[in-house]
Amino acid sequence: MSGLIGTGSTPVNQQGPDGSEAGRTPAPSRPAGRAVNRLSAVLIGLIVPAALLVAWHISTETGYFSPAELQSPRAVGTAAVELLNRGELLNHILISTQRVLIGFLAGAALGVVFGALLGLSRIADLLLTPTVGAIRAVPSLAWVPLLILWIGINEDSKVTLILIGAFFPVFTTLYLGLRHVDRNLVEAGRAFGLKGIRLLTTVQLPAVVPALFSGLRLALAQSWLFLVAAELIASSMGLGFLLIDSQNNGRVDRILLAIILLAVIGKTTDALLGLAERWAVRRWA
Repeated sequence: MSGLIGTGSTPVNQQGPDGSEAGRTPAPSRPAGRAVNRLSAVLIGLIVPAALLVAWHISTETGYFSPAELQSPRAVGTAAVELLNRGELLNHILISTQRVLIGFLAGAALGVVFGALLGLSRIADLLLTPTVGAIRAVPSLAWVPLLILWIGINEDSKVTLILIGAFFPVFTTLYLGLRHVDRNLVEAGRAFGLKGIRLLTTVQLPAVVPALFSGLRLALAQSWLFLVAAELIASSMGLGFLLIDSQNNGRVDRILLAIILLAVIGKTTDALLGLAERWAVRRWA
């Protein structure tokens, strides 16, 4: 029969005028497929925030929560517009973002240095790991009085506290990752004449890229957490200051605004770091 082969019923792939197979829908290109998948993931991820927003609106409009307990989304939006018109909101956002980025970058750099040192050197591991572990157990707020005494009430003390928060996740993940690198890879690198920094950058660091970026993303989240504690140090600007000042003045709308901004900006910076992670994994892992 025409269009059939043998005794089966599988249609023969017929050629169209342009040389493509007739009767078959062409598969989407790989970049287009990835774009569709990412868009689907974003839309699915927005379901819960949208549901929470609707529940928040309903609970405040129906009187389930009083204004002293929970302000409505409309009131929070009004507070945001008010601060924008006064030129304060953007300053709060920029100063907090600046503090987080400086502290995060400095803490991550130190975490990489010490993580590599203790992860590659047995002597440094035995000498320093107990001390670093003890320092890591100190709560963030416990550093505030010392930082004020040692550094003073200025930007340096705030950035230093954020640096401390960013240091330990990077240090821990890189240290543990390097301790568990496949010894066969290291020996193969040495067989090709690699040693020291070249061995680290060519063999060992590429092997721990996923672990390193996990530590960096944890460090970035920790930096935003430490920001609020940092802005307790006699701050007059920043989202942490806005949060604390609004609490003192009973401005629930501004408290919610500060929390939402911290969540949105924190998620945005994490997403940007996620893009860098995907690039690094494709490049080195």
